[in-house]
Amino acid sequence: QDRANHDSSRSLRGGGQLQLERDPTSHVTIYEVARHASVSIATVSRVLNDYDRIRPSTREQVLRAINELNYVPNTSARGLSGGTKSVIGLVFMRTPYEDDFEIVQENLLFTDAIIRGVERACSRRGYSLLLRGVDHDNLGGSIDRLTASCDGIILLDRTLKERFVPAVAKKLPTVLLAGSGKSRSALTVMVDNQDAITHVATHLVEVHHHRQLAFLSGFADSPDSYKRREAFVAAATALGATIEPSPEWVADYTSLGAARVVEHRLASGERMPEAIACVNDQSAIGVIHALTQAGLKVPDDIAVTGFDDIAVARQMTPALTTVHQPVQELGSVAADALMDQVAAQRRPSTLNIVLPTKFIVRESCGCNGA
Repeated sequence: QDRANHDSSRSLRGGGQLQLERDPTSHVTIYEVARHASVSIATVSRVLNDYDRIRPSTREQVLRAINELNYVPNTSARGLSGGTKSVIGLVFMRTPYEDDFEIVQENLLFTDAIIRGVERACSRRGYSLLLRGVDHDNLGGSIDRLTASCDGIILLDRTLKERFVPAVAKKLPTVLLAGSGKSRSALTVMVDNQDAITHVATHLVEVHHHRQLAFLSGFADSPDSYKRREAFVAAATALGATIEPSPEWVADYTSLGAARVVEHRLASGERMPEAIACVNDQSAIGVIHALTQAGLKVPDDIAVTGFDDIAVARQMTPALTTVHQPVQELGSVAADALMDQVAAQRRPSTLNIVLPTKFIVRESCGCNGA
């Protein structure tokens, strides 16, 4: 316990002395700290997880709220009702190309960053993390077995249709990591898709004067994919651009799936769009590869953009214009919110946590880069 207290004090740098004793019946949660400090839940989680990009005044404000409320971000803040396992589960969807090791590795770039963020928060608070990869044909059974082993569960995009979430949430605290934001039974942690993709559409149309665009979606049942396409189409058409029909531009979030879409379009002999905005970076990588293999140059012949800002996005040639979303932070915020639900033994008062994104201009859109 002494070591846990020391680690918590050390991680909350930049402020006063953190009080580590409190009335165990008070059940102070991260939601109450956020309300007391007049900041978002995500900001409190960033301070707790020692992220650097926090203004000193904001960090001090959060630390002061933690002191005043005697909030304890460690193992003594949970297990108050007895019988907890000190385990949370994280469910993610397996890639459709499990027999292709390179595609599996690539697909895990995003999932691995999420896992790192969740594990970081779990480690700080004395929880263990149980991972479960699921397939489309066995979602229910896999999730049911996991709920018996955990105090709470995080469901990544597409692992469970939202109409089935209430049944899971009745069994144990549940957090959706990406989703429609419409669930009334579970907290949803997501990024601001609309603002981010609106920047992409506006940049392609107003800065580069492209008028014939395509948006390469992910899975049809992915809330993130749906929201990004809808926002892109709305913004681009409002500026006078034309968007390719969606059925022709649907892939599966992987570079291989995206490359196949482009190869099929090239084989058809139809005119290619002037720019292709992709639902994620991995799709953009596949698009650029397929275009290059066909002898087309990016961005000279066709501009390409992504979404995520994974590490390889800035290392490839041309460097990828994309949207940065705080992927590890998504994981840590989701984990903190879930563990507070476990500790408080009640549903959160806030049902949506939305993290900001940032448009990153590099070379693949036709700019000189950031």
